[in-house]
Amino acid sequence: MNKNQSLPWDHPRFRSWIAVARACQLMQQSLGRSLGHLDIKPPHLDILVNLYRFEGISQQELARKLLVGRSNMSMLLPQMEKRGLIERRGDKRDKRVLRLHLTEEGRRLTEEAMAIQTDLIDRMLSDAPLDECQIMTDHMERIVSLLLQEEQEPLEPAESD
Repeated sequence: MNKNQSLPWDHPRFRSWIAVARACQLMQQSLGRSLGHLDIKPPHLDILVNLYRFEGISQQELARKLLVGRSNMSMLLPQMEKRGLIERRGDKRDKRVLRLHLTEEGRRLTEEAMAIQTDLIDRMLSDAPLDECQIMTDHMERIVSLLLQEEQEPLEPAESD
């Protein structure tokens, strides 16, 4: 890099990206501390909330929604099942598919954890006008869409010199 080139951290878009990443990381850490007494971590909450919203979702659909591999699911789900938070049931039409359901205890814990998460979000964003929150949402959803689209497109081979 020569003296006339700007450094990445001098660019407003780069600084914006880093600020979002840092805020997300710190929010996850804060959420983890807030959930500590429930003996769950943010990845568990992600699973529980999705099962709360999409009762009977398959393991594969859940992994896709959470943007994680099946190996992550196969580590977390048995722990949660052993704790009595979730249960896996066979699909009535396709015996190869397992459907995920919250137990009563899982539903109760999810509701308590969602209240903690919602309180944290409200405290952090209480001074942000709703229209600015919507603008940020629109930007982040556009970025997510672009990244998912890029993930689907095969990389072009590099040109040889």
